[in-house]
Amino acid sequence: MEEVVIDAKDMHYRELNEKIHQILRENPDVKKIILKNVLGQRFIGNGLQKKDLTIEIYGIPGGDLGMFMSGPTIIVYGNAEFAPGNTMDDGTIVIHGSSGDVTAHSMRGGKIFVRGDVGYRSGIHMKAYKDKVPVLVVGGRAKDFLGEYMAGGNIIVLNIDEKGNDLGKVKGRMIGTGIHGGAIYIRGEIDKDQLGVAADIKEFTEEDLEKIKPYIEEFCKWFNLSEDVKNKLLNSKWTKIAPISKRPFGKLYTPDLM
Repeated sequence: MEEVVIDAKDMHYRELNEKIHQILRENPDVKKIILKNVLGQRFIGNGLQKKDLTIEIYGIPGGDLGMFMSGPTIIVYGNAEFAPGNTMDDGTIVIHGSSGDVTAHSMRGGKIFVRGDVGYRSGIHMKAYKDKVPVLVVGGRAKDFLGEYMAGGNIIVLNIDEKGNDLGKVKGRMIGTGIHGGAIYIRGEIDKDQLGVAADIKEFTEEDLEKIKPYIEEFCKWFNLSEDVKNKLLNSKWTKIAPISKRPFGKLYTPDLM
């Protein structure tokens, strides 16, 4: 048995998640689980570690999708609620729609691709350690406080609509508030007054382009975007936002010994 279909209609989130874990315990060869009629069930994929597993979700999953997940791929054919990828360690989440607030909260590895927009405080507390470098790619726009207290990883905002057309001036505010690691890449121009405390605009270099290029290419592949759209994205003007320092608030807590 390599594929299992679950009808989640009217199913409590605990029942659904217990069923998923039971299937994997009893059928370790399962490669794909298809969830139909999902409507708000939380914690789908929570803690799963099976790297060759794909979960396809038809509907709108609830909060904390893929929380603590380490390995699988989750594909959502619809929107997602708050905090998909919360503290995710590894794997991939693909959302064919928009997602809510705190998308990628404390994410510490893996990749999240959102075709549409993300809510407030997305990327908050993202972190990296050794070879674990999390990536959040947003096709549309992000609400305020993107990358708040970010400690590592990369956030990439493409600023395009569902057809690949430009969305115009980026409107997010308080970008990178408290950032002390990682980088935020936004396609288009950002004004200084859109930045939060501890964030700064840095030069976007060829090295930066090479760093984000594979994720843009993967985004285009997941969402079937044309070669023309991909080339436009890669040849656009980008703004890089990074920390002023690794300890922007250090003097608030320790005396200046210099």
